[in-house]
Amino acid sequence: MFNNKIFFYLLYKKNKLISLFIFLTFNVFALTACVNKNTYRLDEERFFVLTTFTILADLARNVAGDRLLVESITKPGAEIHSYQFTPSDIVKTKGAKLIIENGLGLEAWSSKFLMSSGDIPNVKLTEGIKPLLIEGDSYSGKPNPHAWMSPKKAMHYVDKIVEAFIKIDPDGALEYSSNASTYKAKLQSLDKELRDSLSSIPKERRFLVTCEGAFSYLARDYGMKEAYLWPVNAESQVTPRRMVNLIKTIKENEIPTIFCESTVSSEAQMEVAKSSGAVFGGTFYVDSLSDLNGPAPTYIDLLRHNVRLITEGLSVSAVKK
Repeated sequence: MFNNKIFFYLLYKKNKLISLFIFLTFNVFALTACVNKNTYRLDEERFFVLTTFTILADLARNVAGDRLLVESITKPGAEIHSYQFTPSDIVKTKGAKLIIENGLGLEAWSSKFLMSSGDIPNVKLTEGIKPLLIEGDSYSGKPNPHAWMSPKKAMHYVDKIVEAFIKIDPDGALEYSSNASTYKAKLQSLDKELRDSLSSIPKERRFLVTCEGAFSYLARDYGMKEAYLWPVNAESQVTPRRMVNLIKTIKENEIPTIFCESTVSSEAQMEVAKSSGAVFGGTFYVDSLSDLNGPAPTYIDLLRHNVRLITEGLSVSAVKK
């Protein structure tokens, strides 16, 4: 015969468990609501800024600190020159107070994007920079847009970002200026670090061969020569003439190591290495940062990674295979 005491005891335990479950569930929902409310309020209190690519976003975040929310339109690894923006990219602009771009023709898509995004202020960070001009190709005479590859020019970018931030948020002027000073000090230290590293390469070996001609500013700053398969990624088609000329340059100058960039295929450069006797020395980051787990999650990491590959590839100990 069933024991009534046991029955009521089990019923009591069951109801107690149900009550505990309801209590915990309610508290979880309440806590989640508070977090969502606070997160929403934080985002509402901060101005929202967009950049055209990840490197500019990193520079802007160093100036913004916690005062602004900064996001990149393009993701790590995206090819920037001929990027095809999507409706979802336009949606990202909703509520943005500023759009930051590089300029000098880098973002071939930016004009249409800005028209599609509405009346949002924008700033070109290369305004005021005297650009280096592309030589000896179909782009001859046009500005090389990769000015950020020089830490010195990156300091100019930072100053332009400060000016733009103060325009949209005058109350944050002191904070932006202070953050910029701290970050520019890091860039000055980086400039010395890169100069010391690259000066260890014998002068006759200071010849940088890449897929894209994106290292003109870095090469100029640190006393290097450069050669490449194409001037900018917007015209990345490899021609037999370009390959033959590059192979000739490598052989004549006895260049031991050549490189390519992360946002383009290195297949043609591998063929150049095979035909010229040079070694393929690795992948540079130029137009995009890596993801957080990669070798170039920040602008400073990007330059350190590139210069490490250069010094390893062009040092006295580097030999052709």
